[in-house]
Amino acid sequence: MTADPSRRLPSSLLAVAAIFSVQFGNALVGSLFAQVGPLGAAALRLGFAALILIAIVRPRVRGWTRRTWLGVALLGIGMAGMNVSIYFAIAEIPLGLAVTIELMGPLAVAAAGIRRPVDAAWVVLAVGGILLLGFDDTGAVTLRGALFAAVAAAFWALYIVASARLSTRVRGIDGLAAAVAVAALVVVPFGAGDAVAAVRHDPTLLGAFAILALMTSVIAYGLEFLALKRMTARVFGVLSSLGPAVAALAGFAVLHQQLDLRQLLAILLVVAASAGVVATSRAI
Repeated sequence: MTADPSRRLPSSLLAVAAIFSVQFGNALVGSLFAQVGPLGAAALRLGFAALILIAIVRPRVRGWTRRTWLGVALLGIGMAGMNVSIYFAIAEIPLGLAVTIELMGPLAVAAAGIRRPVDAAWVVLAVGGILLLGFDDTGAVTLRGALFAAVAAAFWALYIVASARLSTRVRGIDGLAAAVAVAALVVVPFGAGDAVAAVRHDPTLLGAFAILALMTSVIAYGLEFLALKRMTARVFGVLSSLGPAVAALAGFAVLHQQLDLRQLLAILLVVAASAGVVATSRAI
């Protein structure tokens, strides 16, 4: 039997690749908010992602237990809430700052799994970076945007825990494909109006969001799901600290967003925490 090619790569590399894919994809989605709006963007992204994954994976759901279906539902709800909330946040505040606040979710997961003093040190360092954003006097972080990002953080924590548990119960990425379909069923009815109106005005949005669905959902979620088969939720949670740095880079390159020195220092702290957890963790 041929070995799964993904097992030849370190799980940490899969997680980092997912971060780059989703953050640059989110920046590209953000550039289209003026045409389709955050809710319409989430509906198009998840709708296309569900269609693509179901067509490619064709998940074998026969024989799944009630517990497995509950896991699929929870993962789908986590995806839906995470996507909608972060898109509303990105519409209000710079991408890098939104993702830094959203990181509270993975850090909560990481904190729940603390077993050694060094683990606590990395979590405290990352939390310090997030708190530094609270001392904002530039107007870049609005209360509305920060609240949306905080809601996204809660859903991201649910996504990590649900994904880690479901990934060990189902074949390949069957559970992921089913969960994305659940997320689409939750979001599409609310965002369909904005999406249809935008597509009528500019049909090329269909092709754009099909590509973005591949970047931010199919590829990114697939890599994360595979990584979580061999990585603890705690390690994944702190490794996600790389997200704000990648998001800031994507925001600068795609959306031309600038960050001041304090904001860059905050991002640097959470990136340092990510590097620290990888350096001091075993078997990731």
